[in-house]
Order: sequence, then C-alpha cells, then structure tokens
Amino acid sequence: MRRTGTTRRSALTATGAVALGAVLTGCGDGPENRRAPGGADARTTALRKGTVLRAAAARESASLLSLYERTAAAHPLTEAGIAPMGAAVREHLAALGGPARTASGSPAPTPPAPAPADARAALKELAAEERRVADGRATALLTAEPELARLLASIAAAGAAHAYLLTELAKEIPA
Repeated sequence: MRRTGTTRRSALTATGAVALGAVLTGCGDGPENRRAPGGADARTTALRKGTVLRAAAARESASLLSLYERTAAAHPLTEAGIAPMGAAVREHLAALGGPARTASGSPAPTPPAPAPADARAALKELAAEERRVADGRATALLTAEPELARLLASIAAAGAAHAYLLTELAKEIPA
C-alpha cells in the first residue's frame, strides 16, 4: 500500500527549493544595483571614496618624504641610516599615484618646520610621524576597496617597520 500525504523527503525538497529561490532572488539586489542618495551609482561613490583615500595617503607620503629629507639635510650623520627608508617612502608615494620626487625634488606640500637640533630627537620625531601615518593608514584600509586596502596595509606595515628601525637608529646615534 502506498503512503499518501507529505513525507519527510518531500518536505525537505520543498524547503530546499524555497531556500534556493530566496538566495537567487537576493543575489540580484547586490550593492552594484543599489542607488546611493542623490541618484549616484554606488560603484561611482566607492570609486570617489577610493580616490579621496588614495589622494590623502599620497599627501601623507609626500609630507613624510619631506620630513625624511629635512632630517637628512639637518643631520648628515643620520643620512646613511634613513636613506633606504626615505627611498621606500618615495616608492610608496609613486604607488599611491603621487609624484615620485627625487631627493632634491620639488618643495614640500606644506611649509616645512625645521628639524630638531638634536639628531636623536629628529629621529624620534620621524619615528613618531611614521607611526602616526601607519596607524592612520591601518584605520583607512577598513573602509577602502580591496585593492587599495591591500596597498594601504602593505604601506602601513612598512611604516610600522620604519618606526621601529628609526627608534633603534636613534639609540645608536652618539650623544
């Protein structure tokens, strides 16, 4: 005799079909199909935000590079130690789309403050600035698009390493 009515197998099949239908329907309303306030496309808004983040990061790199240049000019004893880090910051600036300047390149974007008279203090100031910029980039990468987030994470990690190396270099400078 054959059983009539709802079986466990048919109930599970129906539940799976309904769930699959809900998932497939939900996929059509992704972020790329939503409109942002003011009628702007969400993708365009994300691109603008990425451009703003990239430009801000490039300005910070340019400012950091000018601080490296001022420190090296004011304290020639530190130049050999900080030159590789300054070159890395120059590369970061180029990767962010900023102008890749040479060591004797164009003037800094903001009026430069004089470097501290003491080489140790100058290196500690440079380390603190590297740390501040790296922390800012680590925060910014949380809202950045994936490609820019990877770049900011890489540059933030390099900045944190620079801060450590500058702190150690400050300890080695004779008083």
